[in-house]
Amino acid sequence: MAAQAIHQFAECITCHAWSPDHSMIAFCPNTTEVHIYKFFTDKWEKLHVLAKHDQIVSGIDWSRSSNKIVTVSHDRNSYVWTQEGQDWVPTLVILKLNRAALCVQWSPKENKFAVGSGAKSVSICYYEQENNWWISKVIRKKHESSVTSIAWHPNNIHLATTSTDGKCRVFSTIIKGVDTRGPHAGASVDWKFGEQIAQLDLSPTWAFGVRWSPSGKTLAYAGHSSMIYFVDDVEGSPAVQNLALRDLPLRDILFVSEKMAIGVGFDCNPLIFAADETGLWSFVRYLDERKVTPSTSKASQLSEALGKLYGQSRQGSSSDTVEPSKPRGGAHENCITCIVPLRKGSESIVKRFSTSGLDGKIVVWDLENHITIPK
Repeated sequence: MAAQAIHQFAECITCHAWSPDHSMIAFCPNTTEVHIYKFFTDKWEKLHVLAKHDQIVSGIDWSRSSNKIVTVSHDRNSYVWTQEGQDWVPTLVILKLNRAALCVQWSPKENKFAVGSGAKSVSICYYEQENNWWISKVIRKKHESSVTSIAWHPNNIHLATTSTDGKCRVFSTIIKGVDTRGPHAGASVDWKFGEQIAQLDLSPTWAFGVRWSPSGKTLAYAGHSSMIYFVDDVEGSPAVQNLALRDLPLRDILFVSEKMAIGVGFDCNPLIFAADETGLWSFVRYLDERKVTPSTSKASQLSEALGKLYGQSRQGSSSDTVEPSKPRGGAHENCITCIVPLRKGSESIVKRFSTSGLDGKIVVWDLENHITIPK
């Protein structure tokens, strides 16, 4: 199996993130807390509990260089956690939100981070040395609904977002005194803060899981209508490819190389997508091996599904209990909501990654010995 390790940490996991050396993992067990575990010899042990939020923690990101943890919650707050000795000390971030914070991500240079929210806005947060606090500038104008996911471009300036209004947008986040012209900046420094660079109106339903390829040339995101969209040259003349999935919708996407991506979601099984030499994207296969009972037919699956829908047994008699769904035979048994790369150093190709979901599992996947990753 491509699943290298399967860890059952809780009944349900909202999100997770790894420490820079991958020796520790932080996750939210669908509560107001963040648990940090470390692997010792042959088992995981709980080291810390970050308890500052008042409602469910909806996003976690652990910076690779500065070793800081940022968390956001439905309580509309965000904290940056810094390790001092054996303790993690929180610093409140001024988000200026009147709705729940839904997602968070450090920028590539880790000098700022972005927070998507249910307030139809994105907060770009940065550290103000003079006052010793984290403050934010808010992009308010364009979103018509909740921001479900965010992704930083490698140039540290462009930020892509998806929303429940079905649109994917790209904004400039350049902040005077924080951002400087870099090798990947190009014309991006000419944009003003909060200026919309592109808007992609491809999905008729909610949009999720936006990601940039390692070079920043390709943007991908998922629609709740079981679609995945690949867009090249977003800033110039966008070239769009739409792929319809035969199964359930995706929730998150990860580029493992410039020409290969992994999608995860309600099908409980990572999907592999790859581009050929001409740049045409297609579905390759499921990553996890499925164990399907030979006697199971489509007719019986349909009958069972209808029985569950109407709260009845397969014989048609009414019942107060519904037969529990049978295990899918894979590593995950419920929706996968989060996928995180496990990179070594500065390598651009992701050979290992982890996923977490509503089944309370965190699964580490190894691609190197199971599939050829195109560069």
